[in-house]
Amino acid sequence: MTQGLLEILLVEAHGLPHTDFLHKIDPYVLVYYKGQERKTTIARRQGRNPKWNEQLKFRAEYPGSGSDYKLTFKVMDHDTFSSDDFLGQTTIYVDDLLSLGVENGYYEMSTTKYRLDAANGTYCGDIKIGVKFTCKNTKVDENEEFGGWKDSNYE
Repeated sequence: MTQGLLEILLVEAHGLPHTDFLHKIDPYVLVYYKGQERKTTIARRQGRNPKWNEQLKFRAEYPGSGSDYKLTFKVMDHDTFSSDDFLGQTTIYVDDLLSLGVENGYYEMSTTKYRLDAANGTYCGDIKIGVKFTCKNTKVDENEEFGGWKDSNYE
């Protein structure tokens, strides 16, 4: 089993649904990978076409336990006085990325646009994401900081 670092570059989104009546939406993204969760900063008042240009990091093993090698991206609208609104979601399967990364020591998927689906499965915008995996020759330090919501403006 090879351990390494899975790095996600969240660039931007386009065409998100408008859920706030009086103001522009304040989108952020929750990213999930094998029980780990990271959160981007909130793109305050950026509306339907936010830009994050933010990097999130996850510990990754390949082959590891289970076969669920997928990244799930959930786009939310931050609301101050009510619960946050779900805007859309997409999933990226990274089995091949991890396999090639183990084989070569490093592998990167170029920044690509992915379709976002609403809760009912209909199209609700796009999100631009890049992903790379870098092997580590030594054991991953359990106390290493991987960035994401701990380092963002999490509220």
